[in-house]
Amino acid sequence: MDYRELAQLNNILPPYRIFVGQTLRFSNKKYTSIRGEQRYSSVKVPKIATATVKNPSRTQSKLTTANKAVARNNQTGYVRKQTVKENATSAENSVSSSKVRWSWPVRGPLLAGFSNAEHGNKGLDIGGKAGTPIKAAAAGEVVYAGNALRGYGNLVIIRHNDDFLSAYAHNRKLLVKERDTVASGQTIAEMGDTDATSVRLHFEIRFRGKSVDPKRYLK
Repeated sequence: MDYRELAQLNNILPPYRIFVGQTLRFSNKKYTSIRGEQRYSSVKVPKIATATVKNPSRTQSKLTTANKAVARNNQTGYVRKQTVKENATSAENSVSSSKVRWSWPVRGPLLAGFSNAEHGNKGLDIGGKAGTPIKAAAAGEVVYAGNALRGYGNLVIIRHNDDFLSAYAHNRKLLVKERDTVASGQTIAEMGDTDATSVRLHFEIRFRGKSVDPKRYLK
């Protein structure tokens, strides 16, 4: 099975990272990764909502997955995969976020804030004028630059370290390409309204694949 087809089936965004213990769907069956991220060798598990895979390097908590369409009325629909991890807050706090120095990608009116609701907004929507420079919120490597993901328009995803990604959607023009190394504050795109009903930036921060409130990291 092509990895992109598997990713689409599970609503996993580039760079297609998976984690030990994460439940994956292949057709109507469930499989669980046993080797860690970016490896698709798998084993069949019982038809239950959660599964735990032991890792000799660390204790694994149970994971559940739920495919959710995350869209507001003024958006055409973000499709994402939400991973719910027991003690997720403590796990996140155990990783020093000081290793990533965050800054606002753009200044403008906040059109929509972050929400943990079932169909809530999993990032921040910031308004502005078409063509406004969009800047990298932290240094990292571009792992995706394109418009193949429904609901995001022209999208840039930056990998900052093994735990954190940031995403920048609805751009008018992309100024970086995949595998580019970017500095914090570097202009990576121009604000636009691709796959949106008004000019805006949809900005997400993801911790180990799970969307988190960007305001927790931005000064």
